[in-house]
Amino acid sequence: MNAVNNLSLNYFDDESALIYGIGNIGRQDDGLGWEFIDNLDAGGQCVKAEKVKFYQLNLEDADLIRHKKRVLFIDASRDEALEHFRLYKAEPKMDFSFTSHAMSIETIMATCLHCFDSCPDVYVLAIRGFEWELSIGLTAQAQANLDLACAYAFA
Repeated sequence: MNAVNNLSLNYFDDESALIYGIGNIGRQDDGLGWEFIDNLDAGGQCVKAEKVKFYQLNLEDADLIRHKKRVLFIDASRDEALEHFRLYKAEPKMDFSFTSHAMSIETIMATCLHCFDSCPDVYVLAIRGFEWELSIGLTAQAQANLDLACAYAFA
């Protein structure tokens, strides 16, 4: 993972960009990706970019991203070493996660590269979550992390 500094949301305010929120608002903090997209819309941010919200990545997402020059994925993270959030540039890697419940961003990228001989610049905003039970609404800790991530991204 290559940490990114000074990347502005303006980079994604373009018709060639995709902003992809991963998550499930019915599972507490797993909804962080969707909430970030909702905050973008509420704040009038990245109006030119295509924005989508899905529960998990699927093989078809390789076809979705191949049409873009740049992609920003936003997802909740269970990484306990992550204090609030992390923005990084992802690299293609076939990790065979397609055999499990969900595919990784890196596998989507590798599939895109393999099938279409190209891949956009892909960045990931991972926001630390804490609870994953069947319940609607973020925990206070996850909301605070989302607020920090938005303040950083919207600056």
